[in-house]
Amino acid sequence: MRTKAQPTTAIATSDAERILIRGHDLVEELIGQVSFTEMFLLQLTGKRPTPAQVRVLDTVLVTLMEHGLTPSVIAARLIYHSAPDALQAGVAAGLLGVGSTFIGTMEGCAALLEEMLAAPEGVEARAEAIARRMREAGKPVHGFGHPHHKPDDPRTPRMLAVAEKEGVPGRHIAALRALSTAVDAAYGRHLTVNATGASAALLGEIGIPQKVMRGVAVVSRSAGLVGHIYEESRKPAAAFMWETVDEAIPYQPDA
Repeated sequence: MRTKAQPTTAIATSDAERILIRGHDLVEELIGQVSFTEMFLLQLTGKRPTPAQVRVLDTVLVTLMEHGLTPSVIAARLIYHSAPDALQAGVAAGLLGVGSTFIGTMEGCAALLEEMLAAPEGVEARAEAIARRMREAGKPVHGFGHPHHKPDDPRTPRMLAVAEKEGVPGRHIAALRALSTAVDAAYGRHLTVNATGASAALLGEIGIPQKVMRGVAVVSRSAGLVGHIYEESRKPAAAFMWETVDEAIPYQPDA
């Protein structure tokens, strides 16, 4: 005998004649009438998005798609080199690198912004408390700092400008700026707001839940990885990477 209520899904169903997705007929209402980004938002939220929401999500997807030979790209190319008959394996290997160090840090930043927005003492006061807390714990502040883009990440102001031009409410962006001020004061130096920090604010502005923000990065990076694997198939680099590492790291037995 079942002890739990029967689960349901509100995403999709189909029969011999039609396919329904979030209450919309795939053939009659969606194919050829909505963009991929619109469809992505419909899938996530269950609602047809506004033009502003589409524009903001597009901004994040475009920004996060590509950043050169990062660890995730290197992993994708090496796995494709090992299994060229399975493109999806290379993409999957690269996506495993979307974590708490690279790209996925938007989740951590979003959690801080939500904490600030819910704080009874106010955004600025909680921002200062967060910055002190992170500094004293010796932890990085997700969404801040970059190994190459110094003193500022050039992507961030453009991303925020696009969102503000679209007329988003602005609460998450204001919280991000308050946190930036507090972080600089607590650390005694300027730490740039990087693209994942800006992404956290933008996704918050259009109602994307913090717990699925990393999924947005996964969707974006998938496209970038496919591009790298296609280049790898035409201009192989993985073997060179492998040989370079093998030569650069000599064998040395333990003492």
